[in-house]
This record gives sequence, structure tokens and C-alpha cells, in this order.
Amino acid sequence: MSECEQMQVRTATSNDVDLIFSFIQKKAAFDRQIGAFSGVLQTSEEKIHQTLFGSIAFAHVLFVEMRGQPVGFTLYEFRYSSFVGQPSIWLDDLYVNEDRRSQGAGTALMQDLAQIARKNDCTHLAWTADARNRQGLSFYRRLGAEITDQKAYRCFWMWTP
Repeated sequence: MSECEQMQVRTATSNDVDLIFSFIQKKAAFDRQIGAFSGVLQTSEEKIHQTLFGSIAFAHVLFVEMRGQPVGFTLYEFRYSSFVGQPSIWLDDLYVNEDRRSQGAGTALMQDLAQIARKNDCTHLAWTADARNRQGLSFYRRLGAEITDQKAYRCFWMWTP
């Protein structure tokens, strides 16, 4: 059985708060390494529990697992355009463990997110990536994302039919 056949994307539950927090920490460390983040994380497991699993879910998380082990995550939220009368999805974080990159995990997360967008009649997916994240930029190009330069960041749009 290939890695792709053993890959699964799942929605996070309130039991995953510590796992979500660990992936946010990994994403922050990666962003520090490429010079995209120099601040201090201000979130906590308590904040994550309250804001993702409280009475109003302000964002949602997907995990990608290989052989039952989480190897990546995405954190996203819905946005709404009053002029269009439809939602879109804003992808806030996408992170795959370094030893699992280029094995289909990121693609699986993005495909699942695109399915969620279609299911919810979203106009598009949007996100930013730091211009110094060359591997990430290459990944997004391979997905067929439209790239718009904006200062030090690049904005990507993946239209959902």
C-alpha cells in the first residue's frame, strides 16, 4: 500500500487542542526560520479551545494523517462578501512536517479544503505566503494557484468552480 493510500484528512475535534497548538508552534518556528515571523506566540491551548470549539467557532482545522499519525494541518475560516452574497475561505495556516513534505500531504489538505469550499458555495480560496518560502511558492504554483505580488508577500487565489 502506498503512502497516498494510507493518507487521510480529518476535521479536528476539541480533543485535538494540544495537537493544534503543537502545529501552530511548528508553523511559527518555520516562519521564524525563513524570517517571516519574529514575534512571540500569544495563543494558548485555552484560547484555542475557546475560539475553535466554544459557542462560536471562529476558525476550523483539518489534519492530514499518514498511517494514523498527524503530519500536517491547516487552519481556515469563512469570509463573507456582502457584494457577492457568497462566502470564500481564508487559509490562515498550512504546515506539513519537514520529513513528510513532497509526499502529497499538503496536496491532500488543499484538495479537502477545495471540497469544503465547493460544498459551501464559496467563490474562492485565498491565502498569503512569504516570498522567502520558495518551496511553498513552488507547491502553490503546482496546484495551479493564481499568484498576485503584494510587497513582501504573495497572495494566492484558487478559484473553485
